[in-house]
Amino acid sequence: MKTRNLLVVFILITLQIEAQSVYKRTLKLMGSRFDITVVAKDSTEANSYIQLATDEISRIESLISSWDSNSQTSKINSKAGIEPVKVNKELFDLIKRSLAITQLTDGAFDISYASMDRIWKFDGSMTEMPSETEIKASVSKVGFKNIELNETNLTVFLKIKGMKIGFGAIGKGYAADKAKSLLIEKGVVSGIINASGDMSTWGKQTNGEDWKVAITNPLNKNKTFALLPITDGAVVTSGNYEKYVNFNGIRYTHIIDPRTGYPSTGIISVTVFAPKAELADALSTSVFVMGKDVGINRINQLPNIECLIIDKDGNIFTSTNIKINKI
Repeated sequence: MKTRNLLVVFILITLQIEAQSVYKRTLKLMGSRFDITVVAKDSTEANSYIQLATDEISRIESLISSWDSNSQTSKINSKAGIEPVKVNKELFDLIKRSLAITQLTDGAFDISYASMDRIWKFDGSMTEMPSETEIKASVSKVGFKNIELNETNLTVFLKIKGMKIGFGAIGKGYAADKAKSLLIEKGVVSGIINASGDMSTWGKQTNGEDWKVAITNPLNKNKTFALLPITDGAVVTSGNYEKYVNFNGIRYTHIIDPRTGYPSTGIISVTVFAPKAELADALSTSVFVMGKDVGINRINQLPNIECLIIDKDGNIFTSTNIKINKI
């Protein structure tokens, strides 16, 4: 799991052009803060659009939540090691895409991370590092290769009893994308779905300019160092500078490598730009796990995707084609 820190601040200009204005509502959905922004002709129209987005996000939550015992995801988990579970095509396809991202990141992203034993505590209660044996045992049930999909029957089977899947590192991005698609279908010309740092945008501001994001350094939140335009795409910022422990001079943060059970080190913030929030969400977590050099190298191999990394010392690194207008 990862904590969303709102390092990305959207600058909204509410000038009226052609009788349209920007309307924004903040809600708690999927256990997180969502900011839904739409361009509409009046508050009545805007409220109807925002309600449509809210209903869609709630629908996604009921599909992918591992906390809701009635969700299809919970049923998959409860039948782990017992029998395959038939699911609808939407969930099946999300799991299939998740496994593709796992392959893309060499296992740094893995929805079976939910099987991990919670031996690391980032609430200040840890006084010593877990043993190597404990760490190895904590990921014994994690492994994407034990997720079996049957495309003909639309079934999902977790081969190991006690194994679980979860969408904490991709679910909010997916929900943001789905809400955006629905609003576009309903004729909303411009807006932003901000799912606790997973942002999916489309259209332009009412003054005709692109939506812009201001990037701040988490070591100095009052200072913005870059302003970047976002056009019909997504940006996800993940930070882990508030939840960490120090052992033997090493700072271990709360984003854990599902392959080893060890927390990530060296990076405190990752921002990923991509066409879809779902992909940006998953890749932002993966870059933490892969590390700066491997992470940037992997991003550089992917079309239409860029990233910006801030390391533990506040140094900034970017992928090859990102253009930063420093301010």
